[in-house]
Amino acid sequence: MSIFAQREFPPAVGQLGSTAIHKDSVVFKDWAASCVVKRGMQDIAKPLLDTVSIGTSSNALGKADGSRIVSLGDAGEAILSFSGNIYDGPGPDFAVFENAFNATFLELAFVEVSSDGINFYRFPSESLTDTTKEVGSFGSVYAYYVHNLAGKYQANYGTPFDLDDLKDEVGLDVQNITHIKIIDVVGTLDSAHVRRDSKGRKINDQYPTPFPSGGFDLDAIGVIHTTAVGLEENKLSSISLYPNPCSDVLNIGQGWNNATYKLINTKGNLVKEGILNEEEIVVADLAKGVYFIQIIGGKGKAHAKFFKQ
Repeated sequence: MSIFAQREFPPAVGQLGSTAIHKDSVVFKDWAASCVVKRGMQDIAKPLLDTVSIGTSSNALGKADGSRIVSLGDAGEAILSFSGNIYDGPGPDFAVFENAFNATFLELAFVEVSSDGINFYRFPSESLTDTTKEVGSFGSVYAYYVHNLAGKYQANYGTPFDLDDLKDEVGLDVQNITHIKIIDVVGTLDSAHVRRDSKGRKINDQYPTPFPSGGFDLDAIGVIHTTAVGLEENKLSSISLYPNPCSDVLNIGQGWNNATYKLINTKGNLVKEGILNEEEIVVADLAKGVYFIQIIGGKGKAHAKFFKQ
């Protein structure tokens, strides 16, 4: 019997043994605070087609909702950061959300993490989907054939990842993850563009998807183990910081006067807190580096990243 007939991994949502985590689970303590997207093509084999265009990077911020997404396109990628660092705790440490409309239309992505924002390390992935023929644009991929690839579960259910899988990677501090990278898997079996799992097997998923919404559709990343201070469920309001980078004073956009704020460094430590006075914060006393700000006021909640020169 072929290995492709074996059901090796946890199954779809609602089935016994599934590891899917619903977006409303109390295990989530944080969601992405920033996202930078590099768009991929609608069809990597047809360069005359445009890049994908659905959604913006801001759609990947905050809590998953199953509808506000950013499409990555073929081989597109997104790099996300958070209000605190992610650490390796018991069980899964974060989950990635895609917007698949059912249990078998699964567009997959590689997941990588970094503890310095420069060097990224990929989770060991496995794909046992039959590779004797292409899945095609609207074929089926089954969760029990997929391991450590984002997009394993349908909309509103996150695919969990455990940093323990990467604990032996030299140069990676699994107790201080600062960034997560999501890279679309091009599901073709064509040797010119095929993607392979960690064991060298071809990964077969929906391809081609020559639409403005092609490729992996990133909804959100929910964090389970985080050093972020005092975060609650994110109901984000807009926030404008300027100048950014700043040196002496950080100005906050209008409407946040008298709101409470917290400044957190990249180690997750609270370095300053208080009440906004004239919507500005004196930061001259802070060391140079990257910081996160969390605000709660009459406009709601917001968080963002800034740089102190």
